[in-house]
Amino acid sequence: MLWWLEALLAASPILLILVAMVVFKRSATTAGAFGLLLTLALTLLHFGFPSLASAPLTYGLVGSLAEATFTAGTILWIILGALCIHRLQMQTGAIETLRDQLGRLTDDPRLLAILIAWFFALFLEGAAGFGTPVALAAPFLVGFGFKPVQAVTITLLGHAVGVSFGAVGTPVLVQIAASGFSGLDIARVTSDVHALVGGAMLALVLWRVHRRGPPHDAHPVSRRALLGWFLLAATGFLVPMWLIAHVIGPELPTMAGAVVGGAGFIAALKLSGRRLPPTSPATTDDEPQTSPALPLGRALSPYLVVIALVLLTRLIGPLESLLRSVAVSWQLFENFEGRFEPLFHPGTLLILGFLIGARLQRTSAREAGRAALGALKMVAPVTLALVAMLSISRLMVHAEMIDALAEAAARTGAAWPLFAPVVGTLGTFVTGSATASNILFTDFQLATAERLGLDPLRLIGAQGVGAAVGNTIAPHNIIAGCATVGIATHEGEVLRRTLGACALYLLLGGLLVLYLSG
Repeated sequence: MLWWLEALLAASPILLILVAMVVFKRSATTAGAFGLLLTLALTLLHFGFPSLASAPLTYGLVGSLAEATFTAGTILWIILGALCIHRLQMQTGAIETLRDQLGRLTDDPRLLAILIAWFFALFLEGAAGFGTPVALAAPFLVGFGFKPVQAVTITLLGHAVGVSFGAVGTPVLVQIAASGFSGLDIARVTSDVHALVGGAMLALVLWRVHRRGPPHDAHPVSRRALLGWFLLAATGFLVPMWLIAHVIGPELPTMAGAVVGGAGFIAALKLSGRRLPPTSPATTDDEPQTSPALPLGRALSPYLVVIALVLLTRLIGPLESLLRSVAVSWQLFENFEGRFEPLFHPGTLLILGFLIGARLQRTSAREAGRAALGALKMVAPVTLALVAMLSISRLMVHAEMIDALAEAAARTGAAWPLFAPVVGTLGTFVTGSATASNILFTDFQLATAERLGLDPLRLIGAQGVGAAVGNTIAPHNIIAGCATVGIATHEGEVLRRTLGACALYLLLGGLLVLYLSG
């Protein structure tokens, strides 16, 4: 079969999902169901499972579905933990306290978006990754009066720049294993791109918030002042991120960059001389009734516990090894497998943050149970959507549809550096993980570089950049984000808002990689 026809067939499930969600405004569950039916048909009628040789097709179908269901369970564990914390914060009045304290710094929603969707989300990405930033930051924004769709959108955009280095450098570690380059070398070429074009993502966050306009009773900064705050926030993260990546390596650029930049931004807000009165709480009809506001320390306790647990488990080597030694793993038909590390998983840390935070906030067992029950009710509707999307992902990988798409992309020749980040994004769109995308396509980027006589290190960096920005449009991430703010049928609306931003970043990043490769 002609290569372009093979690629078109392989891309058709992705195109169907995009059209269903973006054009026809269908939910992820509906779009996923149609996409899964098409993927099954293509697998059975054309692609098959080449890695299974002469084994029955049913082996591949069962194995792919098993992987999808298992992975969905690990993602739902994160969503549940984040929802438990969110419901607890609403019930105890903690959100009111935090709104009041941040409101004393600023009540301009654009500056609040910088604090939460940029610095806070980037810190969580660098510390925990794997869906934690959106799961925690989006509900936090909703508590400050942001619309749920807007909260999910700007959090997806805001944390994307840091995904290349993910949870303490995890996405780069798999590239090191595949390529033989050092972590420092890969961190340098990846950070070069983000440092120069990463500010575009923050600009898109502010544009999304600015379109809504500040509340009528807010004290917004002027456009000139906002430009200054934007430059401070962009350089406050991107410069430390770039320096750490160039001097230390891939483990700390995102987390440390967010800490340095966030601390500087808060200090600047305090020194700006703007003293604002406490803000009034924002609630919605479907949120639980709140108790009187808590002291600041107790209001922050669930988040502080999560951050402390993340740092302890990610930065103390012996403890990390001990926790990761406890694992649930399985293998089926030699080609299908799954692994879950319950003590190391971000979902477990979120659950612990909920339980310990409830204790520190002096919440009764009955009230904590009510928060957990409310979270469970919110998790149930997203399960089918996750399983459908993940089933498509695993079928496309094992049926080698992804390989067909990548092979077609490599035919662009000398212009390949312009398109190299797109492959990384494709991998994340399908798998929902920048790390998984790098596992899938780092070898392909290296082979393409050798075939076309290009700098392999630059293409590995481009792969990491594309894999990171792919988080903004990956259906798995959007489903999880929407679930945590109670809008389980609005995934298409979020995707429409992030798709253009993703395309713009890929264009800017691709042009820069093409220039640097010249």
